[in-house]
Amino acid sequence: MGTSRSKLILMVGVLGISASAILVRFSQAPSGVLAVYRLGWTVLLLLPVVLLRYRAELKRVTRRDVLLCAASGVCLAVHFLAWFESLRLTSVSVSTVLVSTEVIFTALGFALFLRGRIPRLGVAAILLAFGGSAVLALSGGAEAGALSGNLLALAAAVASALYTLIGRVQRGHLSTAVYTFLTYLACFVTLVVLTAGSGTPLVGWGARELFMGLALAVLCTLLGHSLFSWCLKYLSPSYVSAAKLCEPVFSTLAAIPLFHEVPTPLQLIGGVVVLGSVLLYTRAERPETVDKPSSQRIRREE
Repeated sequence: MGTSRSKLILMVGVLGISASAILVRFSQAPSGVLAVYRLGWTVLLLLPVVLLRYRAELKRVTRRDVLLCAASGVCLAVHFLAWFESLRLTSVSVSTVLVSTEVIFTALGFALFLRGRIPRLGVAAILLAFGGSAVLALSGGAEAGALSGNLLALAAAVASALYTLIGRVQRGHLSTAVYTFLTYLACFVTLVVLTAGSGTPLVGWGARELFMGLALAVLCTLLGHSLFSWCLKYLSPSYVSAAKLCEPVFSTLAAIPLFHEVPTPLQLIGGVVVLGSVLLYTRAERPETVDKPSSQRIRREE
């Protein structure tokens, strides 16, 4: 596989995840319902593949694996609920930039819980990212509840980081297919319980919302983050991480004509600071990760 082709496939993945915020905004269903539909379709599409190709590995899964995958799924469910609701309250540009700080929270969790080491330049990048995030979180906006939406985006980033850290442990001995299937299944069950438990009906939202969930599952999960995992075989983790930073840019550009959301100067400054710091961190981490096996790399898979 040539590098040029791998980069082209990586860009397809970036475009896929960039559609996520736009689709959520177009949806008229509650955040929990849309998340249930997305994960329901994802599990349904993965089920035949796992049963046909990974049945033997499924039979070897231990109770510990099931518990950790369940915990990972709960974190992913919290991520979806918080981020989807964030997009209802704040602008696409601010929400997507803040949720991209997941890389920074993953690095902190890696150092605190998995005894990892953060390079000095990485520490500077983390401090810079928090400064930019504070600017964005307090930047307000035209919509009511913008601050709540900004804080929800940060909460979504933290939840995604926990999901990634658990995945780092599990992918050392489980295939990506089995790990993601078990995690997505746990996420789906968690979303159903939380959404139904809140009194929100899961049905009756029409075929349009079911299609939105299917589009999120195919474009953002299967043709988005799954392609990122595939590209890690041919491209460095730092390159893939840097490419993901195009998501807030593409989403913001799409939101301008679709929703008439033009970022304010303060939001632009905060966004540039955050994205720049995340890019700086991926560069700082590169010497320590580029030559490590895939099971030792920090990855993001929403």
